[in-house]
Amino acid sequence: MSIIDSYDESEALINPSSFYKPMKIAKKCIVTFSGKAFRAIQKRIKCTREAEAGTANGAIPIYSFIHNGVKILIYLSPIGSAIAGTVMDEVNYITGATDFIVFGSCGSLQHDITKGKVIVPNQAYRDEGFSYHLAPPADFIDVVNARKVSKILHDSGIPTIMGKTWTTDAIYRETVNNCNKRRAEGCISVEMECAGLQAICDYRKLNLYMFLFEGDILESGNWNNLILGSEKEHEAQLAMFDLALIVVSQI
Repeated sequence: MSIIDSYDESEALINPSSFYKPMKIAKKCIVTFSGKAFRAIQKRIKCTREAEAGTANGAIPIYSFIHNGVKILIYLSPIGSAIAGTVMDEVNYITGATDFIVFGSCGSLQHDITKGKVIVPNQAYRDEGFSYHLAPPADFIDVVNARKVSKILHDSGIPTIMGKTWTTDAIYRETVNNCNKRRAEGCISVEMECAGLQAICDYRKLNLYMFLFEGDILESGNWNNLILGSEKEHEAQLAMFDLALIVVSQI
């Protein structure tokens, strides 16, 4: 049996209910991966600490704020499919959130068509391990709400592009050959969470609304650190939060 044949429909021995008590706090939840942006958002809007998910490295606080009269949750996610997907699973159980609006940076594999646009993944190449415990093996997983996200942003005047993304858990093994293979398969971006988050959402019957912006470029055998770690990236993260508010109001 192949290692990717990990999907098993028998009962799990451990569940979020093993550690947490469920609450009904809010249905919609915004997720960011940027600590700097998260702190800036907390200064911009009044946030209330509602609950927390726990890890061996410390608590992951879950906050709420009011937008257009509706309570919205927000938390800072760890990076990488396995931990990001597990925390999302826990947040769903703890808070009752079912709609997750997720934004972050990614690497562009086709800068000529992603430049200046919000990237909306519609399929994710499953080059990580988490999703194979939640769905039968396949190269790609469909990102179910991609068209809805793209339409909301397009109707708001935001330049967008839909396309395949490459989800990998090995940032330092985004090799020349693998980049070329993924690009040949139609991938326009590379990141570390999309396949896993869509898999947990499919498994738990949740909704993922994900969009990205290019932070670096991987093309022609070279890496270009476009804006990662710069003030421009911080500004882009906050701009993505503003777009998340648009999306959260229309889903």
